[in-house]
Amino acid sequence: MVHLIARKIAVPSATWISIALMASSCGGGNSPTSTVEAVAQFLAAPTLLGALAGDHSVLLNFSLPASQSGRADLNYQATCAATDGTVYSTYGSQSPLTISGLTNGIPYNCSVATVATSGTPISSASTIATPMGAATQTGGAFVGSIVLGSPTAKSIVVNAYSASQSGQVSVSYGTSTGTYSKSTAYADLSAGKPIEIPVDGLSPNTRYYYRLLYRDRAGNPSSASDEFSFQTARPAGSSFTFSIQGDSHPERVKTQFDAELYTRTLMTVASDRPDFYILMGDDFSVDTLDPATINAAQVTERYTLQKPYLTLIGRSAPLFLVNGNHEQAAKYLLDGTPNNVAVWAQNARNAHYAQPAPDGFYTGNNESVPFIGLLRNYFAWTWGDALFVVIDPYWSSPVAVDNTFGNDTKRSNLWDVTHGDAQYQWLKSTLEQSKAKYKFVFAHHVMGTGRGGVEVAKLWEWGGENQAGVSEFLARRPAWSKPIHKLMADNHVTIFFQGHDHIWVKQSLDGVTYQTLSQPADPNYSLF
Repeated sequence: MVHLIARKIAVPSATWISIALMASSCGGGNSPTSTVEAVAQFLAAPTLLGALAGDHSVLLNFSLPASQSGRADLNYQATCAATDGTVYSTYGSQSPLTISGLTNGIPYNCSVATVATSGTPISSASTIATPMGAATQTGGAFVGSIVLGSPTAKSIVVNAYSASQSGQVSVSYGTSTGTYSKSTAYADLSAGKPIEIPVDGLSPNTRYYYRLLYRDRAGNPSSASDEFSFQTARPAGSSFTFSIQGDSHPERVKTQFDAELYTRTLMTVASDRPDFYILMGDDFSVDTLDPATINAAQVTERYTLQKPYLTLIGRSAPLFLVNGNHEQAAKYLLDGTPNNVAVWAQNARNAHYAQPAPDGFYTGNNESVPFIGLLRNYFAWTWGDALFVVIDPYWSSPVAVDNTFGNDTKRSNLWDVTHGDAQYQWLKSTLEQSKAKYKFVFAHHVMGTGRGGVEVAKLWEWGGENQAGVSEFLARRPAWSKPIHKLMADNHVTIFFQGHDHIWVKQSLDGVTYQTLSQPADPNYSLF
């Protein structure tokens, strides 16, 4: 039995932090627990190509692994689960499969699984589909994801994406539910390509209600999505909620990721109506892709894989992304060409999730990288009484910070790992110049690698000491005035948030809270 917990943690102000985490009542490791399960693990999951919502139905298209094509001992199970836990399914030997008897207007979490004569089903990634009546379909309803990003006091960016539809999209919006007094111009949407729609001229400290309008290229009338809402930046003295998740790892199905649990987590968080949502990294991992055959499309798929899930929260709470070690968006992989993992990963990240660049409301990295442009990997903003600062060691280090892509030789000296002079000086001025009452700093992990919070906060450029406890900071970082931890302590950082360790732990050092986050979709009670 799995339990979902939504926990709110009070900090000494009007600001609350809503954190969704999961606990379950049963344990287990990675090893097969029976002969049947061991056999099943040699099977591969189908690849879900898309879902077509119909009248009280969803049609699922999928492809089969070449090794399983034509096998008489295998079947395929299509499943759609409602948010109340009701599950609908059907079986068949080939694509597509249609699940009927669904309720129109209700979102379902749908997937396809390989099923052997005996054994455990091996499930594909899932997607969200909402059945609709025939009258609604006539207008050409939008089937895709809506994710908000880069909110300011006067603007926000709407990212729309559909794997199968081409047409035009617009955003209609207003300050009262059901009333949309303004609309953006229609923009062209192509299947498989995300599009950003800037919404400008907004009022500060205001909740806006909006719908996405979609019209196809056949000349059908526009159709409107459900109504969603978002909040523009709040002034000092305001109360608000923001939310945060640890490493989701959707590529680790069964061991650390359960699609239904992730869906429930995100929908529970959405019910808190947070102003924005922060992901702490390792949400778009590319490490399991084959280095010999990897390409841009495979890397992009890791970012589109999350769209059906993140639209559940991202259509109402703008997303901020923290770079993780498994994303491999890292400087050490650059080779002077556009064809490498780091470029593919960062371009997919920036295309599918609108991240902030320096613009007056945000400060951050102003370096332009060949074949990418602005990285948008570290940035800061003020919201209410709080300063929010996202930092990133991976794009600054000339060596691999943690795991290497393709299992190359790992660095041995952690003094070689660095946040870089430019990022350090920006962080220093950001913390020192901020007058915010509360300061929050976010990174995937202390130094981007290792395990622990305060246990490693005294080491290397974060704390200045080597593993023997001898200070080497002045010799190793002569251009820096003090280690990063002391910089945070001296500037009264309230909380440093990190992921990476997949465990819920609160620690304190020199007045700074170190808060490590657990995973939002892990169905097991195991510490990996």
